[in-house]
Amino acid sequence: MLSEQVVVQAPVFQDRAARPVIIKTSGLSRVFRTDEVETTAVDHIDFAVKEGEFVALMGPSGCGKSTLLHLLGLLDAPTSGSYLFLGEEVSGIGERKRVSIRKNNIGFIFQSFNLIDELTVFENVELPLIYAGVAASERRRRVTAVLAKLQMDHRAKHYPLQLSGGQQQRVAVARALVRAPKLILADEPTGNLDSHHGEEVMNTLRQLNEEGSTIVMVTHSEHDARYCHRKQRLLDGKLIGE
Repeated sequence: MLSEQVVVQAPVFQDRAARPVIIKTSGLSRVFRTDEVETTAVDHIDFAVKEGEFVALMGPSGCGKSTLLHLLGLLDAPTSGSYLFLGEEVSGIGERKRVSIRKNNIGFIFQSFNLIDELTVFENVELPLIYAGVAASERRRRVTAVLAKLQMDHRAKHYPLQLSGGQQQRVAVARALVRAPKLILADEPTGNLDSHHGEEVMNTLRQLNEEGSTIVMVTHSEHDARYCHRKQRLLDGKLIGE
């Protein structure tokens, strides 16, 4: 069990003002409607993330964190508002264009790992490259390199159920990284892990950020949020400050 005495220092972020903006939203909203009910999950959010930042999205369950993350990751489209991703307006684009931008620029890490049990570690990490039409030799090179980076190369022929939770999440991180995305979105990445394995995953994310990855992470954990440069808090679909 992780000691309560463990102190995590927030990373130092230098030259923030000089870095380009990757994400910029203005008045971004997402409303879900049925015949009888209208629910505003994300309510006129103005939000920006610069290259190399590590940002935590925090707030109680149902406050809109995951919905906002899905909008930022182009998994969903906003009802209204503006979203500039890498300087391009993407709020009104169609599904096919969203898929193309997402595949080429965004890596996802989920709470539930989302690994395929019937595939080996190597094959799980390779899958996004197969979908992208990358040649076999280049796939081998990239997968081998990213597994070595995350110290999972010795598990390349294992299956997910042969791994610990922390190891499975590191495989999920490798899968997110294998296409060298501009942005990593993590939704409660330690939510299914004990404190020891959660610490391993957070240290991995911090290392990736120190090497240049831009990360936006949804979390309930104040401890995990200490790894980030800043926290953005949501309540009832609205940003309520850092």
